[in-house]
Amino acid sequence: MSKSSRNRQQAREKIAQARALEARRRRRRLWLGGLGAVTVVAATAVGITLAVTGGGQAAAGSPTPKLAPLHTLGSLRTAPAVGPQGPEGVPIPDAAPLASTATVAAGQPVDGIGCQTSEQTLFHIHAHLTIVVNGSPRQVPAGIGIPGARTQDTPDGPFVDTGNCFYWLHTHAADGVIHIESPVRRGYTLGEFFDEWGLPLGPGQVGPARGHVTALYNGQVYLGNPRDIPLAAHAQIQLEVGTPLVAPVSITWPGGL
Repeated sequence: MSKSSRNRQQAREKIAQARALEARRRRRRLWLGGLGAVTVVAATAVGITLAVTGGGQAAAGSPTPKLAPLHTLGSLRTAPAVGPQGPEGVPIPDAAPLASTATVAAGQPVDGIGCQTSEQTLFHIHAHLTIVVNGSPRQVPAGIGIPGARTQDTPDGPFVDTGNCFYWLHTHAADGVIHIESPVRRGYTLGEFFDEWGLPLGPGQVGPARGHVTALYNGQVYLGNPRDIPLAAHAQIQLEVGTPLVAPVSITWPGGL
């Protein structure tokens, strides 16, 4: 077997191992969640009130987004065609990145978010971000939140597997998947992710793209500053700068994410 073939095989094995590990963690969280539900029932029977943290979506205390129906935007252009499947099993937009990953965030805390030499898994969820500028997609590049990112080639494209450290919000591939891997269970926002990226985000700007920003959240219109959008488990977020507006892009979450 050639060296390049061995490297591709090793990359496939590493991604498969990561997905298997995440699946085991998910099964454990579900088991612990079921155990917690039994405990609540038992405690209620004897008149004891327990505070139980949910085992599923966003951290306790995360605000509920204010949303409006999609039809309030009027006619929308068809969503852009999905690109090829990437190394995480999620399509990668066939487009240029919105911006590079060059940033001043080189390991120092950003918005109270640390950067550790290994990924944190106490609170581990994923959200997806789509960016559209004047009707055309833009990539969310791999390596955001991973200073000194080092990329491994895989049969499905580049995958960032190591770096100097990992911020609690980061990307491994250019597929828009944001990994929230934190040592504490708390809410995180899209604004904090952009701060790690070193880019501005607000009602009139997404990174270098300026214009009115329309935000979609799980297929509905998000009402408010896009910086405040919560990064909940499997949230599908779409930021559109300018016009024409396009319909929401929806991904199918693969096993392990």
